[in-house]
Amino acid sequence: MDQAVATVRGAVRVTLEQLPGGATVLAAVSGGADSLALAAALAAEAPRAGQHAAAVTVDHQLQPGSAERAAAVAEHCEQLGLDPVVVETVEVGTEGGPENAARTARYAALDAAADRVGATAIALGHTLDDQAETVLLGLARGSGARSLSGMAPQRGRLVRPLLEVRRQTTVDACRALGLTPWADPHNDDPEYARSRVRGLAMPALVESLGPAVPEALARTAAMLRADADALDAWAASIEDPGDVAVLRSLPAAVRTRVLRRAALAAGAPAGALTAGHVGGIDALVVNWHGQGPVSLPGGLVARRAYDRLSFR
Repeated sequence: MDQAVATVRGAVRVTLEQLPGGATVLAAVSGGADSLALAAALAAEAPRAGQHAAAVTVDHQLQPGSAERAAAVAEHCEQLGLDPVVVETVEVGTEGGPENAARTARYAALDAAADRVGATAIALGHTLDDQAETVLLGLARGSGARSLSGMAPQRGRLVRPLLEVRRQTTVDACRALGLTPWADPHNDDPEYARSRVRGLAMPALVESLGPAVPEALARTAAMLRADADALDAWAASIEDPGDVAVLRSLPAAVRTRVLRRAALAAGAPAGALTAGHVGGIDALVVNWHGQGPVSLPGGLVARRAYDRLSFR
């Protein structure tokens, strides 16, 4: 067996071993090399694991001929033996910018398709290179440990079997299997931040610091994810997030997590609650001099009265 094909199949096999027997795994297939290689590996490995492999492709309607492209991808999946193969057509909004809007529409479509076919897991084709790019984007935004920890191998029913596989390996696997990937022009469009990271920033880092930069960034993400998981678990163990004395005794990294959780539990929208908002609440705990309430998204306010913090 070709080495690249074996590497991709091995990574998929590890993920399937963590899923129950008889599970249906839905491959999200864009037609690119990573998702095509993933689909081919699932088609080969799922039956051996006593599981079932299906596929979904999403037509974002953002380019001329997108419907025809989605149909061609679906045909590829059918030829590989995945069944059923679902085509989801979505309307992409504008909230959060083009990349975020497309992502939101895509994940909603994946969830809908998974519900329809009764999938236990949705397999995504993100590679080690995607993970490294995600870390760089987080660094550029000044994000915290959770964001810098990148994409999780599993989150809910989303699984990412190829996070330790290089992008070039998926290209080589497709070539060995006689599959022709589709090159999405958006991947080279400088309008998108990820495209600039992929085409400019990462090659510059590799040239300056050496070819192991993507692996180092992905390794950093894994270490930060372990740290962030531990801090989140500590924060979740705090029973009374309104007790100022308890809050003041916590390290800042844990205290701010407790405050964020409390604000979300009170109804603050997760996408609108920023580090600035959390910092304002934190000031009520560690730098209080009688100041008034802090306004939060969703019409909420955080208020301190004596030694109690409340959200209303």
